[in-house]
Amino acid sequence: MSKIPQSGLQLQSMVTSSGQLQLTLREVAVAPPRENEVLVRVEASPINPSDLGLLLGMADLSTATPVGNGDLPAVTADIPPALVKHMSGRFDESMPVGNEGAGVVIAAGADPQAQALLGRTVAVLGGAMYSQYRTLNVQQCLLMHEGVTPRESASCFVNPLTALGMVETMRVEGFKALIHTAAASNLGQMLQKICLADGVELVNIVRKPEQAQLLRDLGATYVCDASQDSFRRDLTDAIAKTGAYLAFDATGGGGLADSILAAMEAAAIATAAEYSRYGSTQHKQVYIYGGLERSATTLRRSYGMAWGLGGWLLTPFLQKVGREKAQALRQRVADEVRTTFASSYAAEISLRETLDLTTLRTYAKQATGKKYLINPNAS
Repeated sequence: MSKIPQSGLQLQSMVTSSGQLQLTLREVAVAPPRENEVLVRVEASPINPSDLGLLLGMADLSTATPVGNGDLPAVTADIPPALVKHMSGRFDESMPVGNEGAGVVIAAGADPQAQALLGRTVAVLGGAMYSQYRTLNVQQCLLMHEGVTPRESASCFVNPLTALGMVETMRVEGFKALIHTAAASNLGQMLQKICLADGVELVNIVRKPEQAQLLRDLGATYVCDASQDSFRRDLTDAIAKTGAYLAFDATGGGGLADSILAAMEAAAIATAAEYSRYGSTQHKQVYIYGGLERSATTLRRSYGMAWGLGGWLLTPFLQKVGREKAQALRQRVADEVRTTFASSYAAEISLRETLDLTTLRTYAKQATGKKYLINPNAS
């Protein structure tokens, strides 16, 4: 067993009751692993959209101000008064950030499962991953194959399991194809690869021609560009050809979900055997799983009565399918981490660089192709 460090740096986020966001780096104690635990030296952790909600707390980053010092930098920013009340559940509590990551096990408890991970690279879903060290239960770790690096395995959980969960939800709910928005993202590219491998037809929605070309280069057949005048017609035609009456929407706000439901209805009517004044009998379902667009979700209800709009989250999905199925999905990710589930990053930064204002404002935009990776142990 390696010598266990006494402490390590951790990135924390706090929303004060006065409406201020405070981002800080803090020295926190490192807990020695108990019998069925391991200590991981974290070497890679992605900044996912799901991380930014906790990290930034709805703050207005144009007001961000650097404070602290070079060794322990900090940033403050104001939260718009109308949004402060929505943060009341986390007032004045400094919270560690980072859902997932990867690193090397440097110490392990006495349990054989823990000992088997000693010296190995593992991916981790455990929270507080923007930390130099994390002590975790072995069940939170996914063992990587020999030679796979922490950088390659940093995004083994949130995006891969979400993409696999979408396809599994499609099967369980009786649909035969699906639609995905913000489809040129890392997650969207993974989903396209899964669908090609599994023989599932996928309709991709993007916002720019270069994003459409990226997906076509991966082998996508159906790509609908929302910036084009033909978008609604293209989407309706793709749904009619594929039978994609299930959609997963990463934007959340605005009118995109409404447009998808309307296109589904148009496709269903075009292929229906007879007319119904109540709209098509084909059930149309959109699940919102992200919040790239913060405005209200607008519905005009021009798609009959057989439709649904709901939320979808990874953790409840995994709980629903059970441990055996969840483990099978996790193992597929480990087996295909360099192919189907390969992730790319625009930059790799240290914990201190995470609080550089220019860098912070860049990764906060959540732009396609601009995903950042934190190496907590980089200098």
